[in-house]
Amino acid sequence: MLPIADRFESEYDGCDVLYGRGRAADLGGYLADRGLADALVVCGSNVGANDDLMDPIRAGLGDRHAGTFDGTTPAKRAETAFDLLEAASTADADVLVAVGGGSSLDVARQASVLAPDGRDLEDLEAEAREGSIDPLTADPALPVVAVPTTFAGADLSAGGSLEVLSAAESPTDQPVSVSGSAMPIADLLDPDLFETTPRSVLAGSAMNGFDKGIETVYARDASPVSDATAVHGVRLLSGALPVVAGDRAGDGAAAMERAVAGALLVQIDRKINVIHAFGHGFARRYDVQQGAIHAVVVPHALAYLFEEADAGRRALAAGFGIDAEGRDDDAVAEAVVDAVADVRDALPVPNRLRDVDAVREEDLPAIAAFIAEDSPMERAPAGIDASPERIEGVLRGAW
Repeated sequence: MLPIADRFESEYDGCDVLYGRGRAADLGGYLADRGLADALVVCGSNVGANDDLMDPIRAGLGDRHAGTFDGTTPAKRAETAFDLLEAASTADADVLVAVGGGSSLDVARQASVLAPDGRDLEDLEAEAREGSIDPLTADPALPVVAVPTTFAGADLSAGGSLEVLSAAESPTDQPVSVSGSAMPIADLLDPDLFETTPRSVLAGSAMNGFDKGIETVYARDASPVSDATAVHGVRLLSGALPVVAGDRAGDGAAAMERAVAGALLVQIDRKINVIHAFGHGFARRYDVQQGAIHAVVVPHALAYLFEEADAGRRALAAGFGIDAEGRDDDAVAEAVVDAVADVRDALPVPNRLRDVDAVREEDLPAIAAFIAEDSPMERAPAGIDASPERIEGVLRGAW
């Protein structure tokens, strides 16, 4: 088992990465070094009520803690970002510290580019009723510090989107969202904070982050650089997730440290494609957790890809610790699919689409059609059959 450092600092795409137990204590000093004096903490109500998590955040910020906005929700609605901006103005905040899962991180990032955009909520809704919204192109008005506490893999990212009209309100029968680009100035990864998150929440996010590493390897534009971080991230996560988010015995503290480091690695130079497109197909139709959909579809999506292309099977085998020496391509592919399913089955997540609330079998053809046209599919391995009919067959196998 390869060791990992107890504490390290790095930089990726303009974002400072601060890893290690107890790093929450460094928040105030980090902001002071950058001339930032008034931090508004951004989180959801459950995170805000979790004193085991919030006490270290408040203590780390010290007198730079200007207040807490705990109004984010998994819905990631645009009005929430405007409420956040109002709270930031009231607190005279000069930096946002986003704590929790992908929803809080996305709302904080998108609020920072909504602030200088000039359009209000009514303007966005008017555009949305025409079927689409021009992206947010202004530079962020407020710097954002990301403090993730789940494995969704949404922290080392400039992206995210906010829903303006739901599918029921939309003229396209699909949600209409607005998005811009705002890379956080820092990504603070403190395993102590992850350990305050309920195991069920960690499990719900686990496969979403894990799959970023898996699909980077078989992306059309994969490279030795992206393979290196993705494969090592998969190596760390495949051993650690069943312990920290599932039912497998092991050294919980060491596993958490490896899981947090792995979740970081799979985000570096990530290349989301097929599995995320499958997730998007369901998210655009239902209010479902992406991690649940990813958990169900990933073995089926991999089996489909291995039938159509090499899809980086031997690199993935290395990540899962599979000895591929002397085994033919089909045997390696089967072993990789089994290894992914083994990780998934150790977590309290669904393994069939029919077990995911709200998903209806009669919707599968429409979902397949959306997946086939979703932009991440442009990064799928070259030459695969990505027709709606072929994708529907994969979904029916997962049903």
